[in-house]
Amino acid sequence: MVRRRIKGLLFLCIAGLLVLMARLIQIQLVQTESFSKHNVNLLEESVRQRTQELVIDNGRGNFLDRNGEMLTHKKVSVLVLFPFLKNMNWDIGAVSTISGISEVKLKDALDQATKPFAVGEPEPVELTSAQMEKINKLEIPGVFAIEKKFERKEIPAEQLLGLTGENVMELKKRYPNKDLSEKTLIGVSGLEESFDEFLLPEGKSKLVYHVDGGGAPLFGINVKYVDPANPFYPVNIRTTIDKSLQQKSEDLVDKHGINKGGLVLLDIESNSVLASVSRPAINQKDPYSGSGITNRMIKQEILGSIFKTVVAAAAIDQNLDVPTRLFNCSQKINGEPELKYNYGMLSFTESFARSCNRTFGELAKELQKKDNNMLVDYAEKLSLTGTVGWQGEVYHTNNFKQLLDEDKGRVFLTEDAKKDPNFSAMSGIGQHEVRATPLAVANMMATIARGGKKEMVRTASKIEYKNGTTMVALEKKELPGDMISPYSAMKLQKMLREVVVNPNGTGKWFQDLPYEVAGKSGTAETGKYENDKQLHNKWFAGYFPYQNPKYALVAVNLDVLDTEGGVNLLFADMVKMLFENDKGTP
Repeated sequence: MVRRRIKGLLFLCIAGLLVLMARLIQIQLVQTESFSKHNVNLLEESVRQRTQELVIDNGRGNFLDRNGEMLTHKKVSVLVLFPFLKNMNWDIGAVSTISGISEVKLKDALDQATKPFAVGEPEPVELTSAQMEKINKLEIPGVFAIEKKFERKEIPAEQLLGLTGENVMELKKRYPNKDLSEKTLIGVSGLEESFDEFLLPEGKSKLVYHVDGGGAPLFGINVKYVDPANPFYPVNIRTTIDKSLQQKSEDLVDKHGINKGGLVLLDIESNSVLASVSRPAINQKDPYSGSGITNRMIKQEILGSIFKTVVAAAAIDQNLDVPTRLFNCSQKINGEPELKYNYGMLSFTESFARSCNRTFGELAKELQKKDNNMLVDYAEKLSLTGTVGWQGEVYHTNNFKQLLDEDKGRVFLTEDAKKDPNFSAMSGIGQHEVRATPLAVANMMATIARGGKKEMVRTASKIEYKNGTTMVALEKKELPGDMISPYSAMKLQKMLREVVVNPNGTGKWFQDLPYEVAGKSGTAETGKYENDKQLHNKWFAGYFPYQNPKYALVAVNLDVLDTEGGVNLLFADMVKMLFENDKGTP
């Protein structure tokens, strides 16, 4: 009996040891990088327990403006202290004298520290190159003057550039064959998402020191600098954004109270985005709350009279722009008396300058009668439908898109709507189902300024290696599809200029600007109401200087009362700012 019990107890002990061994094998050999349902990386956690580190650069690639200046981050020369200094005698006086940081401040910072830190974080004290050299010559263990990468508090063009975050499931889904740390940041919106595969880190640059079980340093083991040591990575994305113009543009948008909307500024020659502002801004404390993360410059909106430019292009080609023909602009498009905008009898050009709805409702009906697809075809010729952002082959990706979230524009939703004269009339004035993005509208103005030549809009011009050499050049590309003729483009140019120079034109506010402007206004009914008053989208889109076009600009204020301004003043101030900037005036 006793033997049986002993055997049973021995069996249980052996079984327990086997279970324990199996568990140890699982932990030590099998699930070392994804232990438990939380996918804990045991190797990383083990190393983390034995070391303390200060990350100098997370290794993710950077976004640069067109002049090579970092956009999302900045490199700052800082003083780094390690917490073990609080238990050592070190020359704090010399460090204080060189850095200009008081001994009291250095001691207080060390007393509160549990890990290495840059003195003054989150707004670290910035050192000069001379100060850095003197501090490092002291060769004090745990005291370093280094250049560290910090994220900017205010990131220019934040919705365009996008956000990053940690997401283990998405990381494995995107890159199943890559050996990446679960803490790896990935792009979740904007260009961060589009260029994510190029921006992935090879590893972090960091200062590391080893500790014992109590967190004290293992002396004899110096602080080490760890770096991936790859001269080519991380890569940089050279955007087309001009950081200075971007910041001035954001200031002007906020100055003129654009709470929902923004602007797009294009360089016409390169067809590149120089500035893009979207409001509301991203909530820095909770980026995914509200609609701040949405880049409204690539989302479709109701155009209003901006779309009359498309109708005008079609009318010119169909010889409906007879100079002697007059339109009754004392009537609405349905024939009822027009009390608010009673302009009398106007010609085609005068109707465009004063934005007469009756004229373009009638013309849209006549065009529809000739061909149901006429408005759709001309909207496509002027790049309002489809997407306009740069796309093409980049390495193994055949259809790489710089703007993943860009909406397509449209004229009609159904085939039946195309065949309905009344729907065509409403579409002719940019209402009903007509939609386009502010980016596409800016591209339409650039297309007209170039004489009808359509091009894709670039937000990035190349991908660069760490050493500054080009990895991939993202060259200018034509936008596929039919174009308007140079003759039609020339006539549209004159009509867009007439909007400004005509004493009664809807762009008369821009007659005295330092650059001659050509453009079109738009006021669209949204169908939304506030205190029984309908809200509108207010637009002005144009290009300048008129004789030698350099910039295309769209300003839009969304969901506002018809009496609210902002757009015209914003557009005018942008023109003035660009003129002064081109002169070299600070």
